[in-house]
Amino acid sequence: MQSLIQLLAAGVGSFCYALYFNVRGRDVVWATLGGLISWGTYLLSFFLSPNDMLRYFISAFLLTVYAEIMARLRKSPTTVFLVAGAIPLIPGASLYRAMSAAVSGAWKLAIEGGKTTLLLAVAISGGILSCTAIWHVATRFVFFWQRRMRQ
Repeated sequence: MQSLIQLLAAGVGSFCYALYFNVRGRDVVWATLGGLISWGTYLLSFFLSPNDMLRYFISAFLLTVYAEIMARLRKSPTTVFLVAGAIPLIPGASLYRAMSAAVSGAWKLAIEGGKTTLLLAVAISGGILSCTAIWHVATRFVFFWQRRMRQ
């Protein structure tokens, strides 16, 4: 039941951010689905590894695959689906704990929370960047191969 509530919150959050960023038409629905996919893969990847950094990396990687596919199908920029879909992955809880510890003067906890937040952000950006790089290399290879086969 808790996972269902988390998925619902992820969908609502992605939907609201899609509206905030002026995503229009059916792209709002697809951007919302991206948020559900990103958080759903985060929850499902717990069975692969209890390591949070790996779970965030996997979720960001699969979200980027989804965003690249939807961008081609909907003839929209990839960022339309990627930004709204990545909203549920933002490590807000660890950032809040780090800031709360800093304000209360518990500097050791603040540094630890800040380090965790930074590592999660690096895992998210690493998943997005590695998928984007692989995607672009693969598409250039396919286009090159198709052009060569026509000759």
